Amino acid sequence: EPRWRRSAVSVAQLRPGGRAIDIATGTGKVAADLHRRVQPGGEVLGVDISPGMIGIARRRFDGRAGLTFVVGDALALPAPDASFDAATIAFGMRNLPDYRQGFAEMRRVVRPGGRVVCLEIARPRSRLARVLRAWFDRIVPVIGRLAGQGGAYAYLVRSVRNYPAPEAIAGIMRDAGLADVTWTGISGGIVTLHVGTVPPAA
Repeated sequence: EPRWRRSAVSVAQLRPGGRAIDIATGTGKVAADLHRRVQPGGEVLGVDISPGMIGIARRRFDGRAGLTFVVGDALALPAPDASFDAATIAFGMRNLPDYRQGFAEMRRVVRPGGRVVCLEIARPRSRLARVLRAWFDRIVPVIGRLAGQGGAYAYLVRSVRNYPAPEAIAGIMRDAGLADVTWTGISGGIVTLHVGTVPPAA
């Protein structure tokens, strides 16, 4: 799992002194990785709908200057327009009720030229994956445990099964106003990393 996180953090292309927002931050691991990238002098905001998760993240990373965690809604982020160099969401997009709005909000809070990054469990679609389809419902809970989301197995399987194909997510990102959208399969396509760029202001 750290490799997946590292990939997401590295494609955000942050520099020292930069600013990033991590959505559905959970216990704050991705936010903390981003925070390391923007030192010295950078700032990272982690946002999650769950006060319990935010409490854990605050306790875990207490005392790191410029690393802040707040309770907030991914579909109405508590941040001004164009205030970050990058926005990330790792294993959280599939839980949002409206993917397009989720990406539109990430786009809104990122400056022109900045990046929007989405790391998500994907329903594998390769030929090998079709052979393994029977295994899928058993694999997902294991990935869920690795991603720190092992509790709700049945829900996890269902939410992943309903998540759109990578091409469809790329289309939703473009609809939300992102440019240069690309995606990469990691770990045999079980995890997908989508990246888009906020275009210059019209």
